[in-house]
Amino acid sequence: MTTLTIDVLNENALNLLKDLEMLKIIRVRKDNSVVNADSEKLIAKYKGAMTAQPLHEIEKQIDDLRNEWK
Repeated sequence: MTTLTIDVLNENALNLLKDLEMLKIIRVRKDNSVVNADSEKLIAKYKGAMTAQPLHEIEKQIDDLRNEWK
């Protein structure tokens, strides 16, 4: 058995999955632990990656970036 994570983009796809489940071809489970585990890994990975900066420094950096394109 292979486990897949699927993002349903259209309600018709959900209906098709339910039909396949009724035919005992697949089993549909709502499992949020996969998404939560990935989110927790990302949070841990990027936590503390940015330091707090005063607003005027951020605005200066944005202005500098914009001026590079002129």
